[in-house]
Amino acid sequence: MIGTAISGEKFDATSVLNTPLADYLITHTALAGRPGAGPALAVSLVLVAIVCGLTGLCYAELASMIPIAGSAYTYTYATLGELVAWIIGWDLILEYAGSNMTVSVGFAAHVVDLLDWFGLHPSARWISPAYLPAGLQDLAGHDLYAPGWHFGFNIPAFLIVLLLTVVLVRGIRETAEANNVMVGLKLTAILIFIFAALEYIHPTNWHPFAPNGVSGILAGGSIIFFTYIGFDSVSTAAEECKNPQRDLPIGIIATLVVCTVLYVAVAVCLTGLVPWQSMVGDAAPVVNALKKLSLTPDGHPLHWVRLAVLFGALTGMLSSLLVYQLGQSRVWFSMSRDGLLPKIFSRVHKKYRTPAFSTWVAGFVVAIPSGLFDIGTLADLSNIGTLFAFVLVSIGVLVLRYREPERRRGFRVPGGPVIPALSIVFCILLMSGLPIITWMRFFVWLVIGLVIYFFYSRHRSEFAPGK
Repeated sequence: MIGTAISGEKFDATSVLNTPLADYLITHTALAGRPGAGPALAVSLVLVAIVCGLTGLCYAELASMIPIAGSAYTYTYATLGELVAWIIGWDLILEYAGSNMTVSVGFAAHVVDLLDWFGLHPSARWISPAYLPAGLQDLAGHDLYAPGWHFGFNIPAFLIVLLLTVVLVRGIRETAEANNVMVGLKLTAILIFIFAALEYIHPTNWHPFAPNGVSGILAGGSIIFFTYIGFDSVSTAAEECKNPQRDLPIGIIATLVVCTVLYVAVAVCLTGLVPWQSMVGDAAPVVNALKKLSLTPDGHPLHWVRLAVLFGALTGMLSSLLVYQLGQSRVWFSMSRDGLLPKIFSRVHKKYRTPAFSTWVAGFVVAIPSGLFDIGTLADLSNIGTLFAFVLVSIGVLVLRYREPERRRGFRVPGGPVIPALSIVFCILLMSGLPIITWMRFFVWLVIGLVIYFFYSRHRSEFAPGK
């Protein structure tokens, strides 16, 4: 998503629907896309890290109120009741699905780049989404497809999701050792890129630093927020801390500081390597920037750097796909077990002892849109879903402070209501940087969810009248 966050999105005509909500509320003017942050993406990343830190503390307090590990759905069900839990669960389905659709499109772009490294060039028709809002260009800037729909399908994105679905149906255990190895490979690839890029940076690419001003920085933050999804898992360890009041803030802040330093370094190097305007619609901007520079007279060493970055990126995205695809099917499973979805979603495979039906449904729900839509559209849905969940968690902390002040909390957010209130304000601020069409899609998703709840789920849940 870093390419979209830096360059923004460009369309042939102005449209209210494609205009960020904040821009339209302030200027009452439709835009032809949305502005990118340019080199100022470094500022956007710091802003997002602050928002995540505030929300992470709220999440930690909510998680510490029940003595089991789980997801936001589990915590809200136990603390705020069924309706809020349903909204969170329905929202998590969108978050996980949108995240994996986005990552699978990015994964496919890197697979295509890996094939290109070995001299293989599949037809663009079968390696690009059917919907391309900004069209598709080659490295020289020549148009391959006009903006809009075309006859095609992103087969690599579709296949990787189905392959992982088969793996998850058969059962998989994530070990700490395997996770550490994958994290190590990702960090190595990032550091290789940063140190290799230092010799090829052109400082003139950083001017102007913030080409689209505050609007661009906000829009960039709304887009790049996607890269921080998953940080909140640190906050679920409240019951395992010896001194949660001290250890949890340190863990959350340290995680965000390390991630932000690495993200900012990548953003600074990338915008120094190539002009910020050149990354529109690019799902693999880092490796494509390395490819462009490797073709220059002095850039041959970057040919091998590109390969190392490709392997690191593919490893990182593969681990993310597994975790989020697993998480999505488990949300379906949990909601079904509580009676909020049909029981078939919590049916366990006789041989593999996994929720096979919910895993297959989650797989096709992700795989088909991954072949059809571009990375920006998919990431926006994930971002708005996640930010809305963070808003609800922060509101939940305030409500429970008022309703149940004496309830045991392994961790309490310092500063009274200030941090939860700031979390709500900043999350809504980031949401306002998303296009109006994304808000409309999100509200449609919520309405569908509420219709299902009031006409089906609440009559069959564990707390339905008569049960």
